[in-house]
Amino acid sequence: MGNKLYVGGLPYSVTEGRLQEIFAAHGTVESAKVITDKFTGQSRGFGFVEMSSGGEAQRAIQALNGTELGGRTLTVNEAKPMERRDSGRDRGNRSGGRDRW
Repeated sequence: MGNKLYVGGLPYSVTEGRLQEIFAAHGTVESAKVITDKFTGQSRGFGFVEMSSGGEAQRAIQALNGTELGGRTLTVNEAKPMERRDSGRDRGNRSGGRDRW
């Protein structure tokens, strides 16, 4: 069990400080991050929390998954490694696949 958690269903008003407070009741929080839209700065309704150990992360999942916060139901589980995003095209060749000469 890893110690990084995905937290979904966050109210859009939740701050990183509040997210850290919620999880601190279940162990030592190494970091708490609310993901925001890069253009508007608005919360996207999810975030990540890193606990100091896998055991604390497991306790936080058991205690908080399915609970309600600000009228929304939290989804808390182990974070999956970020997958490489690929648009499906070769970025090195900008000619659209045609030979230039």
